[in-house]
Order: sequence, then structure tokens, then C-alpha cells
Amino acid sequence: MVWTVFIVCSCFLTAFVIASLAEYWVHRLMHSPRQTKIGERHLDHHRRNDAQGVLWEFLDYVKGTVIAMCLMFFVSLEAGLAWFLGAITYAAFSAYAHQLQHENPTKCFWMKMPVHYVHHKYGMWHHNFGLAVDWWDHVFGTYKPVEWLSEEELSQPEKSLLQLRWW
Repeated sequence: MVWTVFIVCSCFLTAFVIASLAEYWVHRLMHSPRQTKIGERHLDHHRRNDAQGVLWEFLDYVKGTVIAMCLMFFVSLEAGLAWFLGAITYAAFSAYAHQLQHENPTKCFWMKMPVHYVHHKYGMWHHNFGLAVDWWDHVFGTYKPVEWLSEEELSQPEKSLLQLRWW
């Protein structure tokens, strides 16, 4: 029983962390000059500086990773469920964080600086690739701190953590 709980928790946490790493690298690759289809769509995202809504962001993340989300089912049902739940939890968190950084970046209390917001605000094509977390930017040396709180952010009307576009 203890071993099963350990395996389940390990699979959940590992999937969550690996999903954040995959998100970092996919976003970084979208900024590569060699990108075509994904890069064009991403370039449009930068032009508009807008997100699709939490639900549509979430569905895009799941579409792109559903096979990886199911890999651990080949190991066991318990490991598969835990892995799947870890990955799907990260996809939901990331979709929320992405939308929040576009609409209300001052609410990203879990980061010193909302990296995705700064990535857009300052046109950082080579820095701050994280969407939901900034861990990998620190690890891979792409974190670029800036003074981001300006009159623009401070003058925005106060909103709650849940006041954003959900679809």
C-alpha cells in the first residue's frame, strides 16, 4: 500500500514537472527561425498579444500532448492514472496562468515576475519562455529580470484571480 502511494505520488509529480519542461521547450522552439506552421501561429499570438481563453488554451495543450499523457498506462493502471492526472493538472494550471498573464499579470503571486507577460511586453524573443512557471528559464539561463510594474499595470482595475476570459 505505501509503495503504491509512493508510485502514484511520484508519477503525478514527475508528470507535472516534465509537462512544465515540455511547455518551456515547445515555447522556446516556437521562437526558432526554423519554425513554420507552429511558429506562424505563435507569431500571430505575439502580434495580437492576446490569449484564447482558459478552455481553448487547455484544449490546445491537451491536443498537443495527449499521447505523452497516456504513456504510463503501459506500466500500470495506477501509474497511468497518476501520470495522466499530473499532466492534465499542469495543462489546466498552465492554461489558467497563460490567460492570467495576458489579462491580470499582477495576480501571478507564485512568481517574482510574470515571465510570460514580460516576454510579451518587452518583445523578449530570446528570454522568459515559461508560461506557468519560471523554473526552466532559471535552469537554462533564459530568465531575464526587468522592472515590469509600471503605471500601466498599477492603474488597471482591481480584479480577482478568477476574473478572466474562460472561453
